[in-house]
Amino acid sequence: MNKSKKMLAGLAVMAVAAATNAGEANKIVVDGSTTVGPIAKAFAEYYMDKHPDVNITVSESGSGNGAKSLINAACDVATMSRPMKNSEIKAARDAGVLPIEHIIAMDGIAVVVHPSNPLANITIEKLRDIYTGKIRNWKELGGPDQPIVVISRDTNSGTYETFETLVMNREKLGEKVEYVGSNGALRQRVMSTPAAIGYVGLAFTEGVKALTVNGVEASAQTVANNSYPISRPLYMYTNGRPKQGTPLCNFVNLSTTPEGRKIIEDKGFVPKE
Repeated sequence: MNKSKKMLAGLAVMAVAAATNAGEANKIVVDGSTTVGPIAKAFAEYYMDKHPDVNITVSESGSGNGAKSLINAACDVATMSRPMKNSEIKAARDAGVLPIEHIIAMDGIAVVVHPSNPLANITIEKLRDIYTGKIRNWKELGGPDQPIVVISRDTNSGTYETFETLVMNREKLGEKVEYVGSNGALRQRVMSTPAAIGYVGLAFTEGVKALTVNGVEASAQTVANNSYPISRPLYMYTNGRPKQGTPLCNFVNLSTTPEGRKIIEDKGFVPKE
């Protein structure tokens, strides 16, 4: 092959590589929290509508799996309803990944019961006693003589880990606690079970009754002013800080725009200040 042909071949390879990189830049893979899922899906729909050349896929495998996906380079954005653990950050760095935290919204964890349940308020202490198994019957709380059906999110969930920290104070959950894989599944279980109690993100209370906690209603206002006792930030994590102007940068920064803040509010969450 003469020199000119070699140069043309080299240029062709470079053109293919550039086209491949451009294609990868226009594809964003999101995985993680079922709580953050509604925001991520709405952001994706909005962004793709404005930028038809960009493809964004959103999966909801749980916060822990979102972190694993980012560490394993299986996603571009890990959505999480809790901050990354030190062990996850170490695993990421060991794999050559630099997790960068983006707080996109605030959320409250609502304590929910069946609409027929007469209970209106619960304290953090009584809630902890229910989940450890110290309180087993609704009559102990002034309700009907029925055993309490205690429902929790699965242990891979960021919502579970927030509940474990803010409510359980790291005390072990009782042996009879049932575990479900998503906010939606927990809501359905409580809706169909008059004696049940559970906890879900603020956006998942339709069809169930949210109790006040320590006398404070779970609402956007009480989460925003930090008066609701079971509140937490919601996160997106990326590998490094996305380059300004790229689809990835614009996507994770949607929460700072008026359009993104409206999406967050419309989905039942609280825009960050």
